[in-house]
Amino acid sequence: MFHFQSYFSVQYLVFLLPITVILYAFLPQKARRVVLLVSSYLFFWAISGKLIVYLLFSTLSIHHIGLWLSRIQTDEEQRLQVTVKEQRKEIKACFLKKQRMVMAFAVILHIGILLTLKYTPFFASNVNTLFDFLHIGISVKIPSFLLPIGISFYTLQAVSYLFDVYRRKIPADQNLFRLALFMGFFPQIMEGPICRYSDTAHQLWEAPSIKWQNLTFGIQRILFGVMKKMVIADRLNLLIQNVFGKPQSYDGFVIMIVMVCYTIQLYMDFSGTMDLVIGSAQIFGVKLPENFQRPFFSRTISEFWKRWHITLGTWFKDYIFYPLSMSKPLKKLTARARKKVGNHFGPLLSGAIALFCVWVCNGLWHGAGWHYLFFGMYHFGLILCGNIVEPFVVRATGKLKIQRDSGWYRGMQIVRTGILVCVGELFFRAEGLRLGLDMFKKMFTNFTLTTLHDGKLFSFGMDRYDFLIVFVALIVIFMVSIWQEKGISLRAQIAAKPIALRYAVYYTLILAIVIFGAYGAGYVPVDPIYASF
Repeated sequence: MFHFQSYFSVQYLVFLLPITVILYAFLPQKARRVVLLVSSYLFFWAISGKLIVYLLFSTLSIHHIGLWLSRIQTDEEQRLQVTVKEQRKEIKACFLKKQRMVMAFAVILHIGILLTLKYTPFFASNVNTLFDFLHIGISVKIPSFLLPIGISFYTLQAVSYLFDVYRRKIPADQNLFRLALFMGFFPQIMEGPICRYSDTAHQLWEAPSIKWQNLTFGIQRILFGVMKKMVIADRLNLLIQNVFGKPQSYDGFVIMIVMVCYTIQLYMDFSGTMDLVIGSAQIFGVKLPENFQRPFFSRTISEFWKRWHITLGTWFKDYIFYPLSMSKPLKKLTARARKKVGNHFGPLLSGAIALFCVWVCNGLWHGAGWHYLFFGMYHFGLILCGNIVEPFVVRATGKLKIQRDSGWYRGMQIVRTGILVCVGELFFRAEGLRLGLDMFKKMFTNFTLTTLHDGKLFSFGMDRYDFLIVFVALIVIFMVSIWQEKGISLRAQIAAKPIALRYAVYYTLILAIVIFGAYGAGYVPVDPIYASF
């Protein structure tokens, strides 16, 4: 049996994807659907083994619950057709209650499985800590569960499907196999993006024939993702592991460097994986939603999170933030607050409550640990503070006659946002909240350039050659990002060039991966970081 550690493994890039593409290309439409579904389940079985039962259960349950909601909605429509106008409100309320009970059951079932598998050890260990603090002679046994890869991603997809059926945005799918393909499509099952049924299910089921442009553009994007991952993210890994593994052994300067390096690694790892995933899907004519839009060009933390892990952010916005902020209690709170503190600060109160819930969920979604919760609260505080001070900043810059769209002001905002993001990632990566706080403190209390002057910085996992490779690769990606930010399609421009130039670009990218990729002696394959969330 193949063991797929990641999308960057030989098993995926040399065997699964090419074989699937070849079979798909030479078979009729109905058979192509079968090829995608079989490949998806083979892939998930290869990475999770018997834990595939969780994906099967999730798919079967949302299929059944979706049809259950559909039957209730059909019954409601039939009853309303034969009911006098005066009684319709009562009928609607009755059927709405039924649907809410079904949805409550569905959410408890799916989120409950996720919480049990992912967070029970965390909660149990904290209960033991509390009992010990209170001198209570009780100890809760800390369970250990095998966690299926991708469960956080496909659980959110499952819940979004049911909510969309409940809200009547989409009809419940009668076809179990189409729903199974939506839930388990192999390029996205491990790390997303988190797709909506209305965006991808029917694209997958149409199974269009492979087009030359989709094939070439897909391969280009896959190669670009592999370059990000192997040349930059994997090369940074030894340094990051060494310093975060024993932070007490390093001074504040080294910690600052590694804080920035980890932020770069995380972005290159995750965005590189998304390039590979979206490129793989594009080969089959499937357009997956973008998960990144050059987040390090952001001027505020709020904008950063609109550009980073976009599908997770929109999921939280659509299924947590908006329902909470539009709930009756918070709408009443907003109305009262408007009268007392005005139209700007009034909505901020209820918005802050909804935002707080979003960031608690966001922090814990990434992992079971206090440092993840702190990471969520850190960004919640930054976004809330930004919303509060925005009117004062606008007024101050107006009085000082500062052009907010000027290049220097935008640059200052981008640098400030980048620093704040790096600080957040320090706590995100640290081996616990206490170590994260100690590392942050060290940057101010033990900052020295000694390791740079004596050259020891280049002996902690990366030498000068490694730093140079990463720097040059980052310059290339920065230039590409600038073109993309300006709306220039680099792939379309390359496709319009003569064939000799096109292939020169392709071979240059392949050679860069082969020559400068981090592998061989001293390196180990690094699993995609977000696959563990």
